[in-house]
Amino acid sequence: MEEAAELGSYLPLSFKSPQEQEYIAFLWDAFETNYTHGKYQFAFLAYHMLTMSFIYFNIWQIKQTEPGDFAKGLIGFGKDVEKNLLEASTPFVFSTVNERTILRFLKLIACDNGQIGTYAKLVDDRNDTAHPNGNIFFSTQAALDAKITEILRVVDEIQTHSRPVIERCYREFLLRSADAEEREYPDPADQIREVLIHGKYLSQRDIDICLAFDIESLNEHEGIEEIKALHEALAEEYKTDVPSGAA
Repeated sequence: MEEAAELGSYLPLSFKSPQEQEYIAFLWDAFETNYTHGKYQFAFLAYHMLTMSFIYFNIWQIKQTEPGDFAKGLIGFGKDVEKNLLEASTPFVFSTVNERTILRFLKLIACDNGQIGTYAKLVDDRNDTAHPNGNIFFSTQAALDAKITEILRVVDEIQTHSRPVIERCYREFLLRSADAEEREYPDPADQIREVLIHGKYLSQRDIDICLAFDIESLNEHEGIEEIKALHEALAEEYKTDVPSGAA
């Protein structure tokens, strides 16, 4: 159970709507309740849904930060699906697309076909588990724990590939927020919380990447002092004592 909780550090710290927050909390509760009561098959289903939510959030960050690449990734989709995804206002719109198909977007962060094939195997495991086929694939805690270890390896691998997207997202945020009189919130902490963390669906792992950003690379920018103030506000509010393997 303790290892399984690591997935939480890859999920957003805040959401755009209470419904999204409630949904993730519901999945965690479903996982923990079934795990505690030995219903490992159903615990896996909830954990898989949390994992797919993580993937949706990563693809959403690509959509926001690299809209041109995201649009290219829609080649081959039907016009209605393409329109729906381009106009999406929430990451959960991706759930309308077949899970195996949505994994194709991970090519935009340099995941190769072999890696995506491995991720798709998790979808196959979910499909096998969710159908009334007379089999209990996760009948023991050890079996589920082994699968959770595998899932967390996949999640961390995807997070590592997402690093350039997060770095660009943070750089653009800093540059756009460098003028305290022009940005949404004059106070650096408010700007960080509302526009970056909340607006971009950032997880603690994403924040760890932001904290490692080379601020000195922006020294020539006229708003460097305010940029440093923003970065310091991020560190003060969100820096953790435990180093992240993804950072």
